[in-house]
Parts: sequence; structure tokens; C-alpha cells
Amino acid sequence: MSLIETQNMTVAMGGHIALRQVDFHINSGEIVTIVGPNGSGKSTLLKALIGAVKPQTGKVTRQPKLRIGYVPQKLHIDPTLPITVQRFLSLPIRRSKQDIDSVLDRVGANDLHDKQMFALSGGQFQRVLLARALLEKPQLLILDEPTTGLDQPGSAALYRLIEELRTDLGAAVLMVSHELHVVMSASDRVICLNGHVCCHGAPDIVASAPEYRALFGTGTHGALALYRHDHDHSHDHDDHEGCTHA
Repeated sequence: MSLIETQNMTVAMGGHIALRQVDFHINSGEIVTIVGPNGSGKSTLLKALIGAVKPQTGKVTRQPKLRIGYVPQKLHIDPTLPITVQRFLSLPIRRSKQDIDSVLDRVGANDLHDKQMFALSGGQFQRVLLARALLEKPQLLILDEPTTGLDQPGSAALYRLIEELRTDLGAAVLMVSHELHVVMSASDRVICLNGHVCCHGAPDIVASAPEYRALFGTGTHGALALYRHDHDHSHDHDDHEGCTHA
């Protein structure tokens, strides 16, 4: 059984359809990456999976008592609010110092306990968010563009850590990423979204699919550029033509 899956799921946000008829699943131990241009519904899909938004039609099925650790794309901390890393990790559920020490050590941030959240660097902040997700002892770790704002060495280090966590925890990992080299090297499957599933499958299959190339070309030195793709809106019946599914 999949950890979580959607069937024919359509989601409306702000009065318009953000996702149309999405079928999705992720199994234990998999790393699945979602790619797509701005406004393609990537974050909406993640929010639907964790139950933050409800589908208009279709359904989301989760394994009973599924433990999910979620790392959002952005989290604003008011710089006028004094809150240490230790305190942040104890909200909204009080956690033991032993548990907090354990997760901070696991993400390489064991020297940050007493540091103010607003004073963290981008890389430190992302590691603390990851540590918070690990407090849930997740079977599924969901990360929404976890390397936003990080330089290349910082991004590489964070992705290595995520792969290690997949191995150590036996957890599945679902990521949104705009970094082509990571998608192709670290993922078991790739899902290409643009308001619907354009194509999906193993990375090499998706990379050669016409739908993927229409969105992203053949790559831009490892970073996915942001494209506007009118084709998908006017020719929905061609969604899967030429795309091999895995």
C-alpha cells in the first residue's frame, strides 16, 4: 500500500482551479521530486497531501496513522520576537531537551540551541526546520523547495543530509525542487506539474519527454528556468502523449 495517494484530485484556490485531476502516490523509502514552473500547483499539491487544503473533487488516501514531517518553503519569524532555537522546537508541542538535542545533532546543528531564530543564516534556518520535521519521527518527509536562498555548497550539503535521512529513517521523501541536477541524481521518480500532471516516471524518462522539454528545454546548467507554458492550457487532451509512465 502507498503511504499516501490521490485519485482524480482537483483543487481550487482563490476561485480558480490550481490542480486538475491529479493521480499521485508515494511508497515507503522512495525519493520523489516534483518540478514545474511558478504557479503550476506544486505547493498546492503538498498542502493537499498534508490536509491543509481540501480537494474540490477526488480524494486523498493516507496510510492509517501516517507520520509526516513537513518543511515549508518559507517561514517568517518576526525579528522583534525573541525566540531561541530550543524554544522554537518546543512549539506548539513541548519537547524534551533530549529529543531536541537528538534532532539538532542529526541535522548538524547541535551548536544552535540558544541562538535566536532571526539571527540564523539561511542554511542554519533550513536545518532547524528540518530538525523540527524530524521530531515527528516521520515515515514521510515532505520538503517544499528546501534549498531556497542557499548557495550551491549549502544546497549540496542539505541534499546529502536528506538522502542520509532517507537511509537512516527508512522514510520516504517528497520534494519540490527547481534544481535539475538534483532531480536527476537523487530522485527515484519525477513528477512534472503544470496545473495537472504533464508527465511522470523515472528521471531519465521524464527528462526526454516532450512535455517536460516544452516546459524546461534541455536544462540550464542544473537549474530549472521558469517558463510560461500555454500549450498545457489549450491542449489538455495531449497531456501524456509521448510520455512514458513508470
